[in-house]
Parts: sequence; structure tokens; C-alpha cells
Amino acid sequence: METEQQITDYVALARDLENQELEAAGGVANTTVYGKLLCIYLLQNDTCNAKFLWKRIPQQVKTGCPELALLWAVGQKMWQRDFPGIYETIQKEWTDPYKDIMAAVLEATRRRAFNLVAQAYSSINAEEFAAYMGMPVNDAVKAAQNEGWQADPNTKLVTPRKPVAQSDPVLANEQQLSVLTDYVSFLES
Repeated sequence: METEQQITDYVALARDLENQELEAAGGVANTTVYGKLLCIYLLQNDTCNAKFLWKRIPQQVKTGCPELALLWAVGQKMWQRDFPGIYETIQKEWTDPYKDIMAAVLEATRRRAFNLVAQAYSSINAEEFAAYMGMPVNDAVKAAQNEGWQADPNTKLVTPRKPVAQSDPVLANEQQLSVLTDYVSFLES
């Protein structure tokens, strides 16, 4: 699981790569800049920016590095929310500039799938859950049990534990009135 420091590092790296792209001689950055930036957008589940980046990468750069097309294939599967396709595409042998980031993308995708299942299902077939997780059934069931979920070996059903709903902070009456006044003032102006 990523630490806050790693997330901050990726955000800073994305900013740096975006600047490198903007400041590139002739308006064309090198392949590694495009590839790493695409990876980070996928890590952040920012498929819109990933798509726009793919569209602005010059064709000669795309054809010169087949690995960029593989990165974008992961992005396309994410865009379509095709979890089994994401896992199939992401589990390739990545070269050094992308290897660590794509491992983080795999982990983040599994975490998002886990959260989606927890929010959407009261129970789910173990095989279907395994497809969402991109794992063999036994490993997916163990992962669910490690999160405190119930798994019935007879019915092959996994019962997610519902995430704790985060409540909005309680505001004092004066604060509520102040916020409401600010909204009304903004709308009137």
C-alpha cells in the first residue's frame, strides 16, 4: 500500500514531467517523459488526462516505443472499467522507467476494485469477485477475509463489510448561518 509520501512524490513527479513536456525543445518531449506521465495518470485513475496525453503524443514517438502503446492499452481498459482486461494488460514485463509505477497502478486498481465491491454488493460470487480483483479465486477470498469480510466455502459467496460512512462535520448554528449567508450572497452577486 502506498504511503502519503509516495503519493506526494508521484504528484510532484507528475508536475515535473508536465513541465518537461511543456519546455521540451521543438514541443516534443522524450519517450520516457510521455511514458512516465501516462503511468502516473493511470495511477491516479485520471483517464481523461491520460487520454488527452495519448492524443498529443506525436505519432513518431508512439511508433518508436511499442511500450507506450501497451501503457495506453491499460488506460483504455481503465476507461472502459474492464477490470479483467486491466489486469491482463497490466501484468506484462515493464522496463525500468515504468516498472515501479505500473506495480503501483496494479495495487491502486485492486484497492479501487475492493472499495467498489464493498460499496456496491451485499454479497458477491467468489469467482466474480476474483475477476474484479485480478487474482485466483483462493487468493481473492483470502484477501477478502484479511479485510474482515465473510466468505462461505459452501455457497462460494463473499460478503463485504460495508465501509464506514464518513459523516459531515457538525457545524455550530452560527457557522451554519454564516455558510448559508455566504452562499446567498454569492448567488445574488
